[in-house]
Amino acid sequence: MNIIDKNFNDFVLKIKNMNLEEIFLNIKNNFNKVHPDTQKSIQKFLNDFNYWGTLDIEKNDYNEIYEKAKSFYEHIDDYIWLYNNLKDYTSKKILFAILNNWYQYDFSTLKECMNYNYKHYFDLDVIPNCDNQVFVDVGTYIGDTTLDYIKIYNNYKKIYCYEITNYTMAILKNNLGEYKNIVYKNKAVSCENSIMYLKNSLVNSSANQVDNNGEIEIETVSLDNDILEKIDMIKMDIEGSEYNALIGAKNHIINDKPILLISVYHNNEDLWKLPKLIYEYNNNYNFYLRYYGNNIFPTEIVLFAIPK
Repeated sequence: MNIIDKNFNDFVLKIKNMNLEEIFLNIKNNFNKVHPDTQKSIQKFLNDFNYWGTLDIEKNDYNEIYEKAKSFYEHIDDYIWLYNNLKDYTSKKILFAILNNWYQYDFSTLKECMNYNYKHYFDLDVIPNCDNQVFVDVGTYIGDTTLDYIKIYNNYKKIYCYEITNYTMAILKNNLGEYKNIVYKNKAVSCENSIMYLKNSLVNSSANQVDNNGEIEIETVSLDNDILEKIDMIKMDIEGSEYNALIGAKNHIINDKPILLISVYHNNEDLWKLPKLIYEYNNNYNFYLRYYGNNIFPTEIVLFAIPK
């Protein structure tokens, strides 16, 4: 047993020996020990993006902390499952760092996990090469990830780019204009072909969300219905809609077994929920985590599902 195994097991034992209220009060007390400036920064970030719950100590609003406590209390066995199914030390250290940050605001372990060696999504230790692939970029935004993919692997068959806003799509097409065999899809990706609504983010257009409470009508498609050829790699970063998008890619996951690069930080469940869904569809995957966020609050967490 290495130090991360020990730390994780100790953490699990601690959580299992508490009820929900005790977990909540401990996290709350740990937050109250954080420097006031850092507290304000965390609160602003959480409330601006509003993925994980609200937090405002002046209003005695600790909803985000309660939701984290609830996640520990109800799903500690799911976190254990994930830990046991991660395939390298780096991934296990990242998972422990995230959970320990959620529980006691440990910034140092999270800082040690920040990835400076490779571009976001493309860890060459996990994915050393890609040759003549069909790559699907779900949530392409302005094309930064697609450009990284092209430059790092230098050889592809076709790329599908899904982006939901007309304004961003225009920038995307301009940024990728010199490259061939790119298919642009001005659609949202979900579990089925339907109509939903776009909710514009007040913080950044990259955080726009698709739900039933938005203002702008938008077409949604499933990858199973929209792409009929074999897919080799799928990247998803769609602000909490990844679960439904994976449901809509079930047949590709079963039959094509593509490499999956999935953001798992847009709510309090995706970290364990998305790998379990993938495993349910096809258990011939190895799982890895990589971390590209900051050391204060865990974001930019990527699940790598690599075919065995």
